[in-house]
Amino acid sequence: MILIVIKMPVRPDRIDEFRTHADEYARAVNAEEGSLFFEWSRSVEDPNTFVCIEGFRDSEAGASHVATPHAKAAFDWMSDLVAEQPQIIYIDAPEVGGFGPMGEVKPRS
Repeated sequence: MILIVIKMPVRPDRIDEFRTHADEYARAVNAEEGSLFFEWSRSVEDPNTFVCIEGFRDSEAGASHVATPHAKAAFDWMSDLVAEQPQIIYIDAPEVGGFGPMGEVKPRS
């Protein structure tokens, strides 16, 4: 599995535009065959920063993702909307297949 976390600082005057594009982009990525998950969240520390967490089946699925028309288009519109260069964590964890249960927290009856 490929796990990617991106912190994307967005220009304050472009937040609404970013959210519209980000929602459309997330739907397109989640529809990809090799996508395990793709989500945006807003940072609790900085309301102008969005955090993306994405998982792909393997490096081949990740490479296919960046070659899609919607990814190429996203890299273009993102460049107009970011306040500074996004920061990324990229982990190739072949033994992991996605999310698993958290042992420390369970719903109470």
